[in-house]
Amino acid sequence: MKTYTAKPSDIEKKWILIDAEDVVLGRLASQVANILRGKHKTSFTPHMDCGDNVIVVNAEKVKLTGKKAGDKVYYWHTGHPGGIKQLTAGQILGGRFPERVVIKAVERMVPRGPLGRRQMKNLRVYAGPEHNHEAQQPVTLDLGARNPKNKRSA
Repeated sequence: MKTYTAKPSDIEKKWILIDAEDVVLGRLASQVANILRGKHKTSFTPHMDCGDNVIVVNAEKVKLTGKKAGDKVYYWHTGHPGGIKQLTAGQILGGRFPERVVIKAVERMVPRGPLGRRQMKNLRVYAGPEHNHEAQQPVTLDLGARNPKNKRSA
């Protein structure tokens, strides 16, 4: 029995559209990370970018469970002395770029390094319901219907 290793010519990438409205953030991010990596395919090869392209719409309507909207804090540093900044997840979702919460959640679930950076380029996140990838004919994936825990109404 030989181990199968995908070659770049064997990899076939599809486009997948996911609506994030009322979907729990962590469950959304883990599913998207698996699709970006290609772990849902039988031809998965760990050292190749064999995942699909993912479009996430309605990122501003993603749900956080518990008190995460006020307690989950994102930190970054400006590069100047004393320049540490912070925002809560609720502030980011209500701000100018609410899609950054989804991007960060997925980014922290893919491997760090050159392969992970290449896989993250296959992710497109939009705050509203519109996207400009109709020409790629994306297949819609309903995460809320997969498991009742994936969707929150309150």
